[in-house]
Amino acid sequence: MTSPTPKPGILDIELYVGGRSAVPGVKKVYKLSSNESPLGPGATAMAALATATNDLALYPDGGSHRLREAIAKAYALELGRIVVGGEGSGPLLTLLANAYLQPGDEVIFSRHAFLLYEIATLANSAVPVVVPEKITNRGIHIDVDAMLAAVTGKTRLVYIANPNNPTGTYLTRGEIERLHRGLPPHVLLVIDAAYGEFVLADDYDDGLKLAARAGNVAVTHTFSKIHGLAGLRLGWVYAPQPVCDVLNRIRGPFNTSAIQQAVGAAAIADKAHMDAAAAYNVRWRDWLTREIRTLGLRVDDSAANFLLLHFEPGAQNAAAADAFLCAHGVILRQTSAYGLPDCLRLTIGTEEANRAVAAALKEFLGT
Repeated sequence: MTSPTPKPGILDIELYVGGRSAVPGVKKVYKLSSNESPLGPGATAMAALATATNDLALYPDGGSHRLREAIAKAYALELGRIVVGGEGSGPLLTLLANAYLQPGDEVIFSRHAFLLYEIATLANSAVPVVVPEKITNRGIHIDVDAMLAAVTGKTRLVYIANPNNPTGTYLTRGEIERLHRGLPPHVLLVIDAAYGEFVLADDYDDGLKLAARAGNVAVTHTFSKIHGLAGLRLGWVYAPQPVCDVLNRIRGPFNTSAIQQAVGAAAIADKAHMDAAAAYNVRWRDWLTREIRTLGLRVDDSAANFLLLHFEPGAQNAAAADAFLCAHGVILRQTSAYGLPDCLRLTIGTEEANRAVAAALKEFLGT
């Protein structure tokens, strides 16, 4: 049977495989594979959810005004420069590629970056330009100089995850500014700040201030991480007015549901819950880092809600560790697809889950 032929590049895409959530034959598991919030949604978000179900017979507001107003108030942003979207921030990252990439254009991103960047590039018959990171004793870092050196006349878009997933490291405010200064005006810098709310360092900036004054910067955020609403699937982007005008022309007419709008507006106004989630994350991220380093494993410094664990080749390699942990009901994220076959990514979980993974790793390593 003959089938229609897709655009060039699409069949080169490797299927995205998310974090596992179950282990055959193991009843109780600790899912630490998807960077989900151990605290879940806040009380105000849950209250909004209960109320929002009363209007399911009606179409939602096509402009998502209530949600966008809540975002603008929470971050002191211009309302007209906010575009929201269902399914988290991922489709917005893709929408930017759909809007600005033509066949043969080049897209720059780091070697160990979120897999969606390459998917969005290839889906538009564009060319991925993968830039190696700098490796230090503190972790794996995006190399701004290497990024700028990769820019050519064909470069159209640069993706930066800040902090980066799965490495957990971040670019400082100064590094982001330097990267932007080195880009031509026609190149769109897309800063994916999905984990930005977890970063408490003074030298960090999620890029919103840069996007407010630059004509070629877009910043995406998600409700999936610090807000504990991964199941809701909701995200937003802040960009120059002309970029937002383009996105609004090609997004779906009702691209967020009434439930998403109501719950998202309540969640983003709940700063107390966000602060509690950030503080919890620091406490247990630091505890896990100390505990696992004591076992002799390399654990990179992380500014996000996960840790990157390094294993040595041999009998106690990453694959063996993964198999052992799964057999003990602890599910981490394999990172071979990110070019890190000797690593596993560990989400900061509940206290019970955190203690369980530390104990299981201790048993695996025989320490």
